[in-house]
Order: sequence, then structure tokens, then C-alpha cells
Amino acid sequence: MAKSTGASIQAVFECVRDLTNKDQHGFISDNEFNNFAEIAQLNIFNGLFDELKDANRLNRSGFNPNRDKSRTKRIQEDLSFFSTKATLTKTGGVFSFTSDSSSPSHMARLISITTAGSILLNQSTKKPIEICYDEEKIERILISNISAPTEEFPVALIADDIHVFPTSINKIQVRYYRQPGSRDANGVRSISPPVYSTSVNTANIRDFDLPEHYISDLVYEISRLAGVNLRDNDIINYTGQEMMTRKQAETL
Repeated sequence: MAKSTGASIQAVFECVRDLTNKDQHGFISDNEFNNFAEIAQLNIFNGLFDELKDANRLNRSGFNPNRDKSRTKRIQEDLSFFSTKATLTKTGGVFSFTSDSSSPSHMARLISITTAGSILLNQSTKKPIEICYDEEKIERILISNISAPTEEFPVALIADDIHVFPTSINKIQVRYYRQPGSRDANGVRSISPPVYSTSVNTANIRDFDLPEHYISDLVYEISRLAGVNLRDNDIINYTGQEMMTRKQAETL
């Protein structure tokens, strides 16, 4: 199998297998591993946002190292792995997440919205769109004589769909963090979950959609899930202690 640019699922599987099968007390099947792998990847991905909040708090307190040693910078770099964008066209008066193939149906977290705009005299005509999640607040904005949205200062309400005001705006660009999926043998991303098989045919093996330096985190998290499933307190305690030690080291 060709080397991909994501964390190797084979390397993770072999480590997890050795850990859960210590003293021949436990065994993890391909199906169990694949189920745990998908959950573990989502847990690590979602945990990045909590880590970023903690890092920002350290930064405000003056305890976050600068430049290449900055914890904030490291997490932002890892999250950029998932940053993408899509251009949406209004359909039925709204911008839908699922109305066409270009819509961000696999969106995890919204980053920003702008008008689609164009390049005029070497200048972009894109306008940032303020994001609002509060329907009561958007109603106050719409009826205000002072803060009513204009094409220069548009506002978007995020609900099941995206509602942009003023309604004269017909195309927007959405930047967001996508859900993690998997990587094929050529490193091509997919929204499909990672999968591993010990069978002879390995053509369908898909690596994790996380940077390679998350291999150890994946091993610990999958082993923790497997330990719960096997009711093996040794595995649970070991992986829990390892993760705690790693988190403490990152805060120093």
C-alpha cells in the first residue's frame, strides 16, 4: 500500500492489537477496530477545539510560548488540515448546506462567510458577512433604523439553512472545518470513515484523516475504547494515565 499523508491505520492497528492482546487476555477484531477508529478520530478532532480554548487562555495569561513552540500555533496548524470552503448559490430564498454537490454537507464548524464578490481593478469586492445564531437578535437587527443589514454590511442567520440579509445577495462563500474522514492509498481525502482489514486484499484500506503525529493519540484513544469494551481495567488505566501525562507535558 502506498504511503498516504494521513496517520497510517496499519501502524495504529498493530499497536492497538499488541496493547489489547497483552498476556493473551484480549482480542480486537477488524470490525471492532474500525468502529473504534471512527469514534476515536472524531473524539480527537473535537478535542482540538477544546485544546484551542485552553491554549488561548494560556496565551492571554502570558504562559503560552511564542513562535514555533506556541501551543496555539500548533493546534491552529492541525485544524488548518480540515479547513475548506464552498461557494453557495441561493435556492428557495436560502443558502442550503445540502441543496447541491458543492454544499458543505460535511461541515463540522463554521469559520466565516463572505459575499462571493469578484476582482475589480485588482481589488476584491468580497464583503465579510456577520454571523448570527440568535433568531431574536436577528429580528432586532432587521427592524433597526441604525443596524439594518446592507450589501456593504450583510448579516447571516445560521439555522437549518443560511439566511442572508439583505436578500439581494444571491451567492456567498463559506469557509468551514469539515468533518474528518479518511485517506486512500494516494492520500486523497474522503468523507468515508477510516477502515482496516487483515485480509489478503488490502485495496480498500483507508488511513486516518489526521496528521501523522496523531498516531500515538489514536492508539491511546482506540485502546481506551477497546478496554471499556473488553472490560479490561489495566488497559483503561494505562491509556488514561498516558493521555493525562501527555496533556500535562503539553501545558508546561
